[in-house]
Amino acid sequence: MHRRTALGLLGGGMVATLSLPAFSWAQSTNEAAPEPAASEKRITIWRDPGCGCCDAYGRYLEQNGFTVTLVDDRDFAKRSVDVGVPQQGIGCHLSEIGGYYVSGLVPAEIIYRLLASRPAITGITLPGMPSNAPGMAAAKSGTLRTYAFGPDGISVYSDE
Repeated sequence: MHRRTALGLLGGGMVATLSLPAFSWAQSTNEAAPEPAASEKRITIWRDPGCGCCDAYGRYLEQNGFTVTLVDDRDFAKRSVDVGVPQQGIGCHLSEIGGYYVSGLVPAEIIYRLLASRPAITGITLPGMPSNAPGMAAAKSGTLRTYAFGPDGISVYSDE
């Protein structure tokens, strides 16, 4: 069940398919997330060119079984808002996977749950660049709050 909340948070170019080296990041829960179907393991990430955390996040996703395509896009924030990410909830890049948009450095197990449960939302976002998120830290500490967004508004999707 999602809790409604207000977001008071942080605020097209070349395509490259990367095979990135492994990136280590500890799982945030002991709960095993369902493995997505092979066709749902392809993720496209629009990011600011040269963003180091986006490269690390791509490596992390590949380590967790995803096929990653990075697209350099200096206007990824505009693209994010255009697809429905709340302005105050924009993450450091925008991804598309399995018919959903994922904004920011969302942990793989949360993406797995999204794909398994298939809620009637447009996507999820982890706003800003939290220092304990995959791509920013070698290990998670503390809580990451992920929000759902879509036609019914904004709600807390995951708080872990």
